[in-house]
Amino acid sequence: MNKIRRLASFAVMTGIAAMAGIITSSAHAAGFPEKEVNVIVNFGPGGVTDLMTRELAREMEAELGKPVVVTNKPGALGTLGPAYLARQKPDGYQVAVMSSSALTIAPHLMSTPYTLKDFDFIAGYGRFRYGVVVRADSPYKSMRDLVEAAKAGKSIFFGSPSTPNSLVMFDLGQKTGAKFEQVSYKSGPDTMAALMGGQVEVIVPNPSDVMGYIKTGKLRLLASAGQVRWPEFPDVPTIRESGYPVAMDAWVGLAVPKGSPAEVLARLQAAVRTAMNSPRLLAAYKNIGVDPVNLTGEEYNKLLLRDVEEMGKLIKAANLPRNN
Repeated sequence: MNKIRRLASFAVMTGIAAMAGIITSSAHAAGFPEKEVNVIVNFGPGGVTDLMTRELAREMEAELGKPVVVTNKPGALGTLGPAYLARQKPDGYQVAVMSSSALTIAPHLMSTPYTLKDFDFIAGYGRFRYGVVVRADSPYKSMRDLVEAAKAGKSIFFGSPSTPNSLVMFDLGQKTGAKFEQVSYKSGPDTMAALMGGQVEVIVPNPSDVMGYIKTGKLRLLASAGQVRWPEFPDVPTIRESGYPVAMDAWVGLAVPKGSPAEVLARLQAAVRTAMNSPRLLAAYKNIGVDPVNLTGEEYNKLLLRDVEEMGKLIKAANLPRNN
């Protein structure tokens, strides 16, 4: 009988302790944030991902009422940021940029210490645009000119700072029989400089790297490489509209470590939704040359799950080597 009483007493105390833990956790979540929130950007300062995230952080800070501090952790195809986040305490104070390239492309090319299952997604907040660009004095005045030249003669060299940019040209070559060879560069500006200097004949840049040069007539946009035309140049077709079944969109979102309190996740999601309705932020994104989106965490996760499979097919078709 005493043993039964002891077991019953232990069960009651255990239940009380568990309930106290839940109440304490809920209390902390209700007061979130009580201190600064850190946002990790997985690419270097001054790049497109960094610029758009800092604009978002500024608006989130106003909504949350606490500092939102941006820190850069570039390197390893953008995988260092997600790898860092996966090891952090799931309390909402450590947030990281989840670019689709680090989650849907990099795992096909290298071993990563994380998967999509390691994160709770807050939101998707941007879509990158790419375009096929040549110098103004280039003999290629359309995508057909470029493809036919790459089919008829020697390989055409293209410059690229990252895998999504490269996959556009690899996919185009694989589907048309055109011969393109990649020259890698560290950044978008380096790639653009190589084009201007004649080291390569074509690049697939973000708008911010080339917009001014296209407007002044020094560069020519042959096509948008995504699903939609560039709004700055509405008369320039997409690659698909030019007759080739190629399109590349890349996305960016935010996440916290898996297991973060639901109330904290909801608070961060609400802050992002409010930020993405800011006229100042929308104007800043237009200047940067990215498309703002306002996807829920669930919507962004589903998009990434779809793209993991699609990117795997593209990488296999391009015969890109895996580095373990």
